[in-house]
Amino acid sequence: MIAAPDRTPLTRDFFDRPVLDVAPDLLGRVLVRDSQDGPIELRLTEVEAYAGEVDPGSHAYRGRTARNGVMFEEPGHVYVYFTYGMWHCMNLVCGPPGMASAVLLRAGEITEGDELARKRRLSARNDKELAKGPARLATALDVDRSLNGSDACGDPDSPFTVLSGTPAHPDQVRSGPRTGVSGEGGVHPWRFWIANDPTVSPYRAHTPRRRRT
Repeated sequence: MIAAPDRTPLTRDFFDRPVLDVAPDLLGRVLVRDSQDGPIELRLTEVEAYAGEVDPGSHAYRGRTARNGVMFEEPGHVYVYFTYGMWHCMNLVCGPPGMASAVLLRAGEITEGDELARKRRLSARNDKELAKGPARLATALDVDRSLNGSDACGDPDSPFTVLSGTPAHPDQVRSGPRTGVSGEGGVHPWRFWIANDPTVSPYRAHTPRRRRT
């Protein structure tokens, strides 16, 4: 008999660890998004670690700004950023305050609220694609910058909670280069995913954007 996923919320202590410990440990955990439209639950299957001011691939590499300020605050908070002028991406802050570490949520399986997710992801060809990639994940969960700074640890009024779920077995965890990250930040094998899971996004190396002439 397979045990049901553990619905105990993760505490702040879980996130108050080095980012390379937190990131793979998030695989198999369940992210709950509460909204006026109803709840959605997502089993995390792919993440990426970003290590702040020591990591050239991190938004916080050059220090604190208005955009990345949440990364420097308490672990367990949500950092949302806007990219390419059209997409939002969601991260969970970890490590002690001031260290600016965060885990990008790259992909997952919608386990509850799939009808609501489908309404937000009309271009998805099937349910496996609903949250297959960080922008798709944020769209399916209706995440935008208004949710930046939300506390995912213990705030009863927060739109987010992370449940213990069923952690991925270490034998099923894979790691490799981060997707679409250029330069020195692109060589770190800090993307983690569950092997053979159909919701994991395909790897893509960084491709420089061409300037319009």
